[in-house]
Formats: sequence, C-alpha cells, structure tokens
Amino acid sequence: MVQYSSTHFNASFAALADATRRGVLEQLARGDASISDLADKFAMTLTGMKKHVGVLELAGLVTTEKLGRVRTCRIGPCRLEEEMAWIARYRQVWDARFNALDDVLDELKRQEKAGARKQGQ
Repeated sequence: MVQYSSTHFNASFAALADATRRGVLEQLARGDASISDLADKFAMTLTGMKKHVGVLELAGLVTTEKLGRVRTCRIGPCRLEEEMAWIARYRQVWDARFNALDDVLDELKRQEKAGARKQGQ
C-alpha cells in the first residue's frame, strides 16, 4: 500500500476544502495577481485574503513574492499528483461498488420479468 504524508495531505485538502481558496487557485491559473487584486475580486479584506493565501502557501499551492509594498501571488510547485492518486484509488472502490449494485438491480429486473411471464401464462 502506498504511504502518503499525512501532514502534506492534510494541508492540501484543508486548502482545497474552502471555496474561496479554490477560486483563488482558479484566478491564479489565469495569471499572477497581487493580494489586493485578489481581495477586490473576492470582495474581502486584505487581512482575510492574506489568511487564505497563507493556507494555500503552506500547502505549496501558491507562492508569493514581495516587491516593495506589493505581494504578488502565483501558482505554486505542488502539482497534487499524490492527492489525485489517492482520490483515484477511492474512485475505483466506489466504481466497483456501484457496478456491483448495477448487477444486483439487473438481476432483480430479470427476476421480475421472469415472474411476470409466469403469471401471464
């Protein structure tokens, strides 16, 4: 079984759990932005946006660089490959469970049709 760093996973999933932080990542995927620009875009205070960016930065999803009074944000080095592999593993589990459920439903429908044919005779 693959071992994952729980600290890294916790930071990544905690960062992605918030809709604002996901929105910030989407915005930064389009191009770099200052914290002020992001705060304006999401109608929040600079302090609030700094906290969101800090969580994203701890997870490696965002990097910041301060030039003068402006802190510029950009997409970070974390590519979420381990997180995607973890999610894919659970997707396979759920796909298998849903396929088994489909098989049960198909069998019940087959039995129902067979019962209806016997009654119709």
